[in-house]
Amino acid sequence: MTDTRAPLITPVLIAGCIIIMVGFAIRASFGVFQIPIAEEFGWARAEFSLAIAIQSLAWGIGQPIFGAIAEKVGDRKAIIAGALTYAAGLVASSFAVTPEAHQMLEILVGFGIAGTGFGVILAVVGRAASDENRSMALAIATAAGSAGQVFGAPLAEYLLTLMPWQNVFGIFAVAILAVLLLLPMMRSETVATRSELEDSMGDILKQAFRDPSYTLIFLGFFSCGYQLAFITAHFPAFVTEMCGTIDPSGTLATIGVSTTSALGAVSISLIGLANIAGTLYAGWLGKRYSKKYLLAAIYTGRTIIAALFILFPITPVTVILFSIAMGSLWLATVPLTSGLVAHIYGLRYMGTLYGIVFFSHQLGSFLGVWLGGRMYDTFGDYTTVWWIGVGVGAFSAIVHLPVKEQPLHARPA
Repeated sequence: MTDTRAPLITPVLIAGCIIIMVGFAIRASFGVFQIPIAEEFGWARAEFSLAIAIQSLAWGIGQPIFGAIAEKVGDRKAIIAGALTYAAGLVASSFAVTPEAHQMLEILVGFGIAGTGFGVILAVVGRAASDENRSMALAIATAAGSAGQVFGAPLAEYLLTLMPWQNVFGIFAVAILAVLLLLPMMRSETVATRSELEDSMGDILKQAFRDPSYTLIFLGFFSCGYQLAFITAHFPAFVTEMCGTIDPSGTLATIGVSTTSALGAVSISLIGLANIAGTLYAGWLGKRYSKKYLLAAIYTGRTIIAALFILFPITPVTVILFSIAMGSLWLATVPLTSGLVAHIYGLRYMGTLYGIVFFSHQLGSFLGVWLGGRMYDTFGDYTTVWWIGVGVGAFSAIVHLPVKEQPLHARPA
């Protein structure tokens, strides 16, 4: 029965969902800019890929920092700092004319994503939710990121037909600043046990770092970042260049998809759309079954789907099927991983602890994006880097199995 003292849908959850949705709509659109920016300045594919990779790494470094800021000075102050940094990075990037400048300015964008993304928002949502509702609340907030992905890439693709990419960056900067109007709704009380409140941040960090399960969760999240960032950054270009031609009289053309470029943008949207359902289902399952086994199953599913896609001829039909199948597992790992961290180590410092785990995710993101561009320039295609993603997915499926899911404070001394 739902806890009436803390209903599932709360102002905190609504505001958190909108903030994540806008932030991720912008973040998920960067792959669409890869070809226009590279062609305008004559950059190699690896140059723009490195910029997105640096953005991902900065996001990972910034995540525990913003988590700690939120826990020390307040969630809303951390979100304000994140939105301002995000907007500054977008505006400054629009003036960059060299790859080095663009790459360095993506550090600001990455930190901005950290301040308005999962680490801060999920911690607020998790603390505001009851034990009964927490898994589902985290899933809903995560699914909001996918909702942003549904319209982010096509919106960017559409805006690029109307204006230069620099102006699109400016519009996105205004959008991320607009979410600050929701901050009055982001009020929540910390729900923590007496033992959690007695622990300092240093104490809980030492306990987590000594726990092998925390290390396994950290390592397991690597492949999630690798796969997601590689696909987000490179899949539109991958589809544009490697997919078979689209029948001008076929079904795809009737819905406005007449080029492989448009199909690449739509594929990102399909991934996000499928993941809304997949993430919500993962949250529902996470309340009922072992989170570590669910994570192992998700990574196994991703591994199989990615392997099958690259083994078969790449056509518009297989692109759509892959997008839906991979999308159903896309961010399903996030509510389970964040929920696992909260379950084992408590809510008091969830933002910082999850932020550190998320750094592994972003290390994977950095390598996925950077290797994608580097290996494309070296080999002329994405096949090698794709198979690396298959391998790290299998690794993550395995390392979650030994995780000890019992809460830290409930374990024998």
